[in-house]
Amino acid sequence: MTWLFVACGSAVGGALRFWSIQWIDSLTEESSYPWGTLFVNVVGSLLLGLVLGLLTGEHRWTDMEANWRQFLVVGVFGGFTTFSTFSVQTLSLIQAGDWGHAAANCTASVVLCVGGAALGWRLGTAVVGGG
Repeated sequence: MTWLFVACGSAVGGALRFWSIQWIDSLTEESSYPWGTLFVNVVGSLLLGLVLGLLTGEHRWTDMEANWRQFLVVGVFGGFTTFSTFSVQTLSLIQAGDWGHAAANCTASVVLCVGGAALGWRLGTAVVGGG
């Protein structure tokens, strides 16, 4: 049943991402910089950090049922931006004093994900005869 909570949360998060990017892009239409994507990544990271902070620690929220946590944390925030998960996981490494793995996670994520996007683009254009 948890998957249904995650699926519904993902739908909410994805719709929020779409609307947020459209709104920010309408405010910055003269710019080629992806302000809308940056906005959802920063806001998603901030809000996920806030929620996880409220769910952990000495004075945490303890009444939230596990399915609703999954709805919010995995579904809504995962649908809104996966960068928030990357940010919180990297923060956890930093808080644990594991600066090496935190730096490696940042470097590997940026290099490999941008590289993956470039490779995917190249393969996609080759399939349709553009490359």
